[in-house]
Amino acid sequence: MEYTKLGRTGLEVSRICLGCMSYGVPERGNHRWVLDEVQSRPFIKRALELGINFFDTANVYSDGTSEEIVGRALRDFATRDEVVIATKVHGRMHVGPNGAGLSRKAIMSEIDQSLTRLGTDYVDLYQIHRWDYQTPIEETLEALHDVVKAGKARYIGASSMYAWQFLKALHTSEKHGWTRFASMQNYVNLLYREEEREMLPLCESESIGVIPWSPLARGRLTRDWDEKSARSETDEFGKTLYADTADADKKVVERVAEVAAKREIPRAQVALAWVLQTSAVSAPIVGATKMHHLDDAVAALSVVLTADEIARMEEPYVPHPVLGFR
Repeated sequence: MEYTKLGRTGLEVSRICLGCMSYGVPERGNHRWVLDEVQSRPFIKRALELGINFFDTANVYSDGTSEEIVGRALRDFATRDEVVIATKVHGRMHVGPNGAGLSRKAIMSEIDQSLTRLGTDYVDLYQIHRWDYQTPIEETLEALHDVVKAGKARYIGASSMYAWQFLKALHTSEKHGWTRFASMQNYVNLLYREEEREMLPLCESESIGVIPWSPLARGRLTRDWDEKSARSETDEFGKTLYADTADADKKVVERVAEVAAKREIPRAQVALAWVLQTSAVSAPIVGATKMHHLDDAVAALSVVLTADEIARMEEPYVPHPVLGFR
């Protein structure tokens, strides 16, 4: 395993982060395809054995049950100081007023509930899951600063948003002397490269750690274009990400398959190696519902793509609508 500092912080994270949206109670939340607790625990244990120390979840995943499952497994398989736990806040957790968003009330309530579900006194990285258009960014940032000062989070991070929004947040934090975002969790893969225009250069310039979600495009880069999975059949959000650019996206998938075939390695290793070679990226967030998903993710760290291979896979790409922000 390789490790890196997260942005300009001193926090050391594995260059593969285990995304834990795949683990939860299937009957809770919006994802019926998730693995339950009995099925999930071997993946968390194996990740630790492979040297992965970075685990990402969210309060909204499977209605909080992802946090519960991940928290119990990490307590059983590791010591608290060995692992880096990241979770997120923004999504709706209960009906009625103040059940979602990034108000001071929501943040102060949700951090305590996340800590209870995770069974820990603090999280290492507390992230805003999306931008809240109904709450002033000053209110959100001051609340997050107070969460850090209370010892409930070590660092704070953000997720998909426009670059101007992220820069506004960074400027506001510096203006008031509040805790600064250490990371950006955004949507980056061979099928969606729009972040190369603004967000990735901004993160490099500001020394922000980048931890992309869906680096394998929800598995589309790992199989033939027409091949389906249980997740792809039921993932309504995922279907919206690729609806308008199918012809070009299919060509990219075919190029990944060509490179993988010539190297005689799985496509997942090739597609993930492309993300890892992106200079701004600290640690892609990889989901795993089959044990070889973890093995392929770690093996991708050793795959060094040639300039010709990179150009071959990137060539069919066409501009995409801005996606993943809401």
